[in-house]
Amino acid sequence: MLPRVRLSDVAPYDGAPAGPYLKAVEALSGSLMRHNAAVIELGSEDAAIMRCGLEAARLYFRTKSQTVGKGSRGVYMYRAGRALEDWDSSPPCMADIFRCMGKAARAALFAIARHLRLRSDVFNHLLDDTPLPANEVSSSVLVATYSPASLQNGKGAIGAIGGGKPAMNGEVEKGLLTLISSDSPGLQVCDPNGRWYLADGGSAPGDLLLITGKALSHATAGLRPAALYRAAPDFVSCSNGGGRTSLAFRLMPQGNAILDCSPIAAAGHVIPQSYVPISVSQFMDDLSAEEDGLCNRSDNTYLVQNNLNKEPSLRSVLSDPLSGAFLDDAMVVSCGHSFGGLMLRKVIDTSRCTICSAEIETGSLVPNLALRAAAVAIKQEDDRRLFHNAALRKRRKEMGDQMDPMRRSNRENGDATTTDDGLNRGVQYPFSVNEKVLIKGNRRTPEKFVGKEAVITSQCLNGWYLLNIIGSGENVRLQYRSLRKILNSQTIEDSCPSHQVQNSSS
Repeated sequence: MLPRVRLSDVAPYDGAPAGPYLKAVEALSGSLMRHNAAVIELGSEDAAIMRCGLEAARLYFRTKSQTVGKGSRGVYMYRAGRALEDWDSSPPCMADIFRCMGKAARAALFAIARHLRLRSDVFNHLLDDTPLPANEVSSSVLVATYSPASLQNGKGAIGAIGGGKPAMNGEVEKGLLTLISSDSPGLQVCDPNGRWYLADGGSAPGDLLLITGKALSHATAGLRPAALYRAAPDFVSCSNGGGRTSLAFRLMPQGNAILDCSPIAAAGHVIPQSYVPISVSQFMDDLSAEEDGLCNRSDNTYLVQNNLNKEPSLRSVLSDPLSGAFLDDAMVVSCGHSFGGLMLRKVIDTSRCTICSAEIETGSLVPNLALRAAAVAIKQEDDRRLFHNAALRKRRKEMGDQMDPMRRSNRENGDATTTDDGLNRGVQYPFSVNEKVLIKGNRRTPEKFVGKEAVITSQCLNGWYLLNIIGSGENVRLQYRSLRKILNSQTIEDSCPSHQVQNSSS
């Protein structure tokens, strides 16, 4: 049985933290460290909303299966702010459940930050604004899943909690953290010792199972590693007619945010040099590419790739293994190996090399100028990238603050030019595969792609497309609102034939 923490005890509030809050934070973080999961107990009102949502989702999928086919697995994804089509039906209570689980997810994230000796709002720059601005779609997603008894025991699953790809040895969330509520047990989590256990065995429909994701692991420099989970094998649910309904809230970072570990370093934690600042969009693209690559490889190829990934990186070679700091004070000892930082102190204190175990003459240390220069160059490159990302975020924010009054004024005056170039906001897939489009961009579009032409290579969920940039060959995942149709040559000639002929002849 996992430790249970009441949501009311970890809810953030103004003022100095009191005793019950500190105890709840300690219990929550201790459960994550020992079991890679924790259970959050909701209040009576929120628990009633969750029970209502689970029942509504189960009835929704059972009704839908009558038209789709019996025994099929149902998955529905809900995002706040996303416009629904006229023909797009959804389970009831999704908006209320999204708010309820979103509140609990933010409270858990604040508690994790507090336990790491950080400000409770240190991760706020990664999250959507609350309340969500008009005409914006939330980065987080609520996934409702129904698995009939015929698809239990891991057979025919498309992810243990819906919307994910099944992995060989389990699944890992990409976001910051995930909260899961279900009407029956069926989810296993791997603890830090490598043992799998039934994580939701003693949970009620009003309880939320908390697991952490890869984005939080990167933002905390590995202090809160991502949890590995899977559908429980050989587990058959006997309640609710043999099926299992679950609601999973994935707290996702904004695509234009930066995953940066500098607050972790400021709090006194040691940061390995592999955790460099990276944009969320690039981080997610790297995870998707890695996931696709693993799914396309055989087991033997996967093991070989794992062995190749164990090769030391440039930053690991240029950093101190104890403190994680760059070797800008590197020294060559008498055996020929180089050390710096805390490891150099250890070698001097023991008079023995930690690599070859040779005895060291402490009086014969020589500065390794080449290694120092390389470490300084890499450090300056990281600082330059971090400064550029911070300046880019500030510039985008200033541009957004300037554009908001103009958009508001245009809407009040009935200006039709502010309606996404005439595209209907309710249309999620106005483009087709292999179509050539222009990236007009929005607040979440990386600046280097704005104004570029691209070709759509595939269609994703919720109005997102995978594009290939013409010229550079880069791949990027963007939503339909940031794209614009490119008129074909026939349409251009019909609209202004004489002008086109003159331009082509010149």
